[in-house]
Amino acid sequence: MGNWLMISSASGFLAVALGAFGAHGLQSRLAGAADGAKRLEWWQTAAHYHLMHALALAVVALVIVRAPQARFAGYAFTVGTLLFSGSLYAMTLGGPRVLGAVTPLGGLGFLVGWAVLGWCGFSLGRP
Repeated sequence: MGNWLMISSASGFLAVALGAFGAHGLQSRLAGAADGAKRLEWWQTAAHYHLMHALALAVVALVIVRAPQARFAGYAFTVGTLLFSGSLYAMTLGGPRVLGAVTPLGGLGFLVGWAVLGWCGFSLGRP
């Protein structure tokens, strides 16, 4: 439980810090770029999903006490965040657009995490 709560808090901290950087630091930096608005939108999407899944990791930390298999949801959420949000953050900062091919794999990680968490809930609800 403690490890997942630490990972959740670190991820949440980074999501808020990166979201604030996007809102305050990137706007002026990207203002002159032809695709600046699109890149800023990528950053906002990355920060949003990053923060939501940091909270999902806190849920994993709580559920894992009664359903140890929830750790697989934690792994999936973590990989999803790295691939989905990470690729969008990188592309916003000028990384190659080919990273966009990695983004859906991160989304798949999110879906797997939610499915595993749902399965944990189902198995806990059964007598």
